[in-house]
Amino acid sequence: MKIYCTRPGCHRPENHFAELDDRPTLLTVQQKYCITCGMPLILDGRYLPDKLLGKGGFGAAFLAHDRRTPTQRPCVVKLFQPEGTLNPQQQAIAQSLFDREAIVLEKLGSQHPQIPDLLAYFALQTPGWPQPQPEKQYFYIVQEFIDGQNLEQELQQKGKFSETEVLQLLQELLPVLQFIHENDTIHRDIKPSNIMRSRSQTVSQSGRLYLLDFGAVKLVTGAVSGKSTTIYSSGFAPPEQMAGRSVFPSTDLYALAVTCIVLLTGKLPKDLFDAYRNQWQWRSHTTVSDSLAAVLDRMLLPTPSDRFATATQVLTALSAPPTPPKLPISGSPSPPVSPSPPPLPPTTISKRPFSTNELLTGAGFIGFEGCLLLISLEMIIPNPAVGTLCWVLILGSLIWVQYQRWLTTRHLVIIATLSIGLAMSITPLPWSVVLLSSASAGLATILATAIFRLIYSIISHFI
Repeated sequence: MKIYCTRPGCHRPENHFAELDDRPTLLTVQQKYCITCGMPLILDGRYLPDKLLGKGGFGAAFLAHDRRTPTQRPCVVKLFQPEGTLNPQQQAIAQSLFDREAIVLEKLGSQHPQIPDLLAYFALQTPGWPQPQPEKQYFYIVQEFIDGQNLEQELQQKGKFSETEVLQLLQELLPVLQFIHENDTIHRDIKPSNIMRSRSQTVSQSGRLYLLDFGAVKLVTGAVSGKSTTIYSSGFAPPEQMAGRSVFPSTDLYALAVTCIVLLTGKLPKDLFDAYRNQWQWRSHTTVSDSLAAVLDRMLLPTPSDRFATATQVLTALSAPPTPPKLPISGSPSPPVSPSPPPLPPTTISKRPFSTNELLTGAGFIGFEGCLLLISLEMIIPNPAVGTLCWVLILGSLIWVQYQRWLTTRHLVIIATLSIGLAMSITPLPWSVVLLSSASAGLATILATAIFRLIYSIISHFI
């Protein structure tokens, strides 16, 4: 029998023991040790690692067998061992992430058929290696083994997913997300490699989908803070998670939508996101219905409150029937039917809403610029009526070009700098008065916009 050593860095981890092929011996042997590094091989007295499944920055996963079951049931043994040297605070954070996975699997795995069950959670104290290294403690999770293939492997093997396959994926996984969110948990690391499809027992049906790797989950109740740690998969995480801010159920919905467009297009997230426009450009790489595209686009919005709030809302939107055409009133002549206009290109079907940061930045610029213009025009145009008209036209033009997203942040800085120079060169007022007045106007505009947006959000919630 082969037993795989789980010690990180062991350069000959495969150990072979012919005597363990005898079942009575296998059941009664107390322990076996790695021939290379002396690491105990039979974990918790029962689990026999067979091969390495994968490893990352926080440890490794092994396929193992439980010698205490009649069929030596397969299972997955996950070792917690962060790479590199961590300070005490980093070690505590990493340890808490690993502990959370055990807590979540114990809490949720037994209650939902699409989340793996927790089988064991234990620590192992072992002599250091190579000598004279101090003793080390390793932590292990043992969970249910799902025999199948993750969706990243499936994409590489068969190519792009069809719309029907992605709809089936959403129908299967959204109830799982709703379940974990209702249990005060956020997964925070949804991606194709963390979704496993079990091997089907029949040729005509695909296997069940499972949500894996709860090592980055976030508990959102009790004394646990809602602030996110910087643990995420690049490309799949939304802005609030990458910035280390609070995470929400819509954080998982964003990652699920990125997973869907990756499966639909066969491309990496970095190839689908336009950093210059700060928006996803994925529709031109695939063909899907407008209804599915609209749902995915909303899930991908940068502001959490603009997305769907719950997985159930996404399911409702996916099942909503298309709006039927209006029929003419009986007895009235039917209007002539004009040919339908050609569909718009996928990238121009909808305009991305402005995020809260974009709105407040734009409002601050308009307030600041409006005050500078007012000071300058008073000196250039002595007629108050004409000056006011010019002020309204110039400010309205600035608002319009901002709405069209023709101005970048660099453009705003250039315009503001030129305006400051103009105002200071023609006004007798001290430069400190000019800057203080303009900054105050900008802050007042930001405050007014924030209050208006808050009132609008509250009213929209109840309507």
